[in-house]
Amino acid sequence: MSRRVGRANVAKRLAPLEGSPGRSVYADGAARFESESGTLVARPPFGLRHRAEYDVVRVGPLLEEIAEDHRVGAVLVRLGGYAVGVFEGERLVASKVGQRLVHGRHRAGGSSANRFRRRREEQARVALLAAAEVAARILAPERERLDGVALGGDRDAVRRMIELRPDLAWLDELAVERFFAVPEPRRAVLERLPYDIYAVELTE
Repeated sequence: MSRRVGRANVAKRLAPLEGSPGRSVYADGAARFESESGTLVARPPFGLRHRAEYDVVRVGPLLEEIAEDHRVGAVLVRLGGYAVGVFEGERLVASKVGQRLVHGRHRAGGSSANRFRRRREEQARVALLAAAEVAARILAPERERLDGVALGGDRDAVRRMIELRPDLAWLDELAVERFFAVPEPRRAVLERLPYDIYAVELTE
């Protein structure tokens, strides 16, 4: 069973195991610990530089790396709302949050429904272009300094936003593996994102 755990909680759980009987393998971006209580595999969100094998439970290298802070961009987009930011570690150092009206789906049929659909599609396009403009303005100057980009919100909305602005294709190149399916992108949601960005995938 796999679950994602905040890095502070991972450290709290694993630190007491340092040096206990067992085996540790650091390889392929993950750390595998085998002990009397079972096997645990930890996969940090930014990978693992450390590669080694130990005849005891050695959690130190893992804890050192997950404690490191990174400079991370964030782009959270849903139809009608966006939140873009830059984090230095867990501190939000630049951000912009906005909303644009996009009507819900029309339930009736006929020509009025078609007009409504076209109007809704245009509203969605304008909203996504606004999100793309903010993403470009805030993140493009940071591109060379970022260790990764957290994409989230609605996957389809993020994809359409990038398609509307091909100059944002580099976001995919820097995107961390996890997609953050957050609710309505608001500042409070953005500010809570670092917990999930740094969460470690634990498999037992």
